[in-house]
Amino acid sequence: MSRPTQAIIDLEALRSNYRLADSLAPQSQSIAVVKANAYGHGAVPCAKALEPIVPAFAVASIDEAIELREGGIRKPILLLEGPFSFGEVQIASEHEFWLMIENHNHLAFIEQCEHKKLICKPLKCWLKMDSGMHRLGFMPFEIAAIYQKLKSTSIVHDEIVVATHFATADVEGDAFVKEQIDCFNEAISGLGCLTSLCNSAGVMAWPQAHGSWNRPGFMLYGASPFELPQHNDKTLQSVMTLQSKVISVRNVKKGEAVGYGKTWIAQRDSRIATVTVGYGDGYPRHAKNGTPILVNNQRCKLAGRVSMDMITVDVTDVGSVNIGDDVICWGKDLPINEVAHYSGTIGYELMTRMPLRPSRIYINA
Repeated sequence: MSRPTQAIIDLEALRSNYRLADSLAPQSQSIAVVKANAYGHGAVPCAKALEPIVPAFAVASIDEAIELREGGIRKPILLLEGPFSFGEVQIASEHEFWLMIENHNHLAFIEQCEHKKLICKPLKCWLKMDSGMHRLGFMPFEIAAIYQKLKSTSIVHDEIVVATHFATADVEGDAFVKEQIDCFNEAISGLGCLTSLCNSAGVMAWPQAHGSWNRPGFMLYGASPFELPQHNDKTLQSVMTLQSKVISVRNVKKGEAVGYGKTWIAQRDSRIATVTVGYGDGYPRHAKNGTPILVNNQRCKLAGRVSMDMITVDVTDVGSVNIGDDVICWGKDLPINEVAHYSGTIGYELMTRMPLRPSRIYINA
C-alpha cells in the first residue's frame, strides 16, 4: 500500500469556479489562467476539464504552453510574459499562442520575423501597459503609438487587446486601483481597442474594470484573493484537498516536548497524533504551533515543528483517534488561506509550491 498523502483535485469544483468568474462579468470573456502547473493542481488535467467551457487559456511562458499542446489542448493560449526570444515568435504563430507584448525587445522580435518573412499565420497580440504597478508593460504615453505600429504590422492580427495589471485590487475600495483604471482609460482613449484589466480580485470586486477579457486565476482553484472576506467568497469551491492519515498516537505528560527543537511543550497531559505529511509534501515548513488541521473532520492544532515527512497534532480534545484515521491539511472545510496565514505566507504560494510527491487524484472529470 502506498503512502496515504494525496492531493484530491475536484474538477467539477474547478468548472464551477470558472462559471462563477464568467457570470460576474457577463459582458466579458474569461480567460482561464493555468500557469505554474495550474497553481499546483496539474495543468493538463485542469485544462482538459475546462476546455469545453473556456475560450482561451493563459500561462507564463512558452514551455507551459507547449506542455498543454502536447497534452491535447487545442484552444488558444496566451503567454503572459511574452516571447523570450526571436524563435519563440515563430513557435507562437505555429501553435496559436497569443503573445503579450510588453517591451521594445518584443517589438524587435516581431519586426525581425516580418522582415525575414518567417510567419505563416497572423500573430494574435496583447499589448501590456504599465498603469502604475511598475513591473511589466509600456508606459501610458507610449501605448497609442505602439498600438498603431502593431496594427500596421503585416504579421499581426488586427484584433489587439490592450492589457494592464492591478497592484492592489485585493483591497476593497482601494484608491490606487481607481488611479490605475483612470490612467488606463486615458491612455487608450480614441483607440477603440479590446481591453483586459482584471485578475481574480478585479473580477470579484471591481466591475467597473471588467474589460473585453478578464484573467481569473487564483479564484478558479477555490480560494479567495482577498485578505478580508468578500461577498462572493462563499460561493467559491475548494478544488484541492490535501489529505493524509494518522500513523502513530501517543500520550505526552505535562511539561514534555514534541518535535525538533522542543518548540511545543505540553501544558497538560496530552494526546499527540503523528501524521504522514510534511514540507516534502508541500505542507508549509513555517506553520506555527496552533495551525488548524482536521482529524476525523474535527479541528485540532499543530503541535511542534513541521518535519520533512511528518507533523504532530494535539488531539487531546477530540475523542478517540487511532492509527489510520483521516486527516485534512486543507480543503473544503479548512481554507488554504487560513493555513497560509498561520504560516506567514499566502494561499498562492502553498498551491504553487505543491511538489509531485503527493499523488494527485482527479475526481468528477
